[in-house]
Amino acid sequence: MITQLSRPTSPGGEFQCLPDFPSTFVLPRNISIWLPPGYGSEPKQRYSVLYAHDGQNLFDPRTSFAGVDWGLHESLLRLKEAGRIRDTLVVGIWNTPQRYREYDPQRVFEEYLNPKEQIVYGRDYGRPLADLYLQFMVQELKPFIDRNYRTRPSVVDTFLLGSSMGGMISAYALCEYPEVFGGAGCLSTHWPAVGGKMADYLLTHLPAPQTHKFYFDYGTETIDAQYEPFQRQVDEIFRKKGYREGADWTTRKFPGEDHSEHAWRKRIDIPLRFLLTP
Repeated sequence: MITQLSRPTSPGGEFQCLPDFPSTFVLPRNISIWLPPGYGSEPKQRYSVLYAHDGQNLFDPRTSFAGVDWGLHESLLRLKEAGRIRDTLVVGIWNTPQRYREYDPQRVFEEYLNPKEQIVYGRDYGRPLADLYLQFMVQELKPFIDRNYRTRPSVVDTFLLGSSMGGMISAYALCEYPEVFGGAGCLSTHWPAVGGKMADYLLTHLPAPQTHKFYFDYGTETIDAQYEPFQRQVDEIFRKKGYREGADWTTRKFPGEDHSEHAWRKRIDIPLRFLLTP
């Protein structure tokens, strides 16, 4: 059932909400959908889809953490009017009290932590639930969106976006389901999760270059100050695997920026341009 919860202020487009979207894999959650201008008046037009994590933070300061949203729809409108991106609708997946576990890469935990490390990590953070979360996305949510909205459902038109642990699950999803997702925007990716072993996973699980796109960035303040050594290691893996910097993958450093919705709001145009090039 499509309904309306809190309607953000919008310079254009339409917001819809699927409240308590059910799942057999994970907890139910709200799904926010932004339809760009023209969706209702151009019945033959089809749209790429951007699946974005932490959906309550994307559009509306009244629902966002710390009262600051990403202004995602405003950026998309601005970039589309400038001819910088393709026609795209957004599916914002709200988080739940199990956010960390749902965004925590499960195979990294299972394949790259030894039994003792797993016990300690599980005690501190809980066992990861990312594989169940991705089953929800791929087997339940995406089919619903493709049935009920005029999407372009192919891999080249299906993208992911997230920050912090949302960046981790975006990169992980693209590696686990390269036949479903074509690109991932990972802002301030929280590389220290799962014992800092995500790079080991990427070394053996990256999809082929020239068929997928990865965007990474990080600041230098607060939690982001931890990320540069991890990101350099990841960047070297991408080079080794044949990814072309600036084409298939890019990493941006933002000196002086911290780990916050405010910081991500300021630079959201950059990953959108990289991923959604017409």
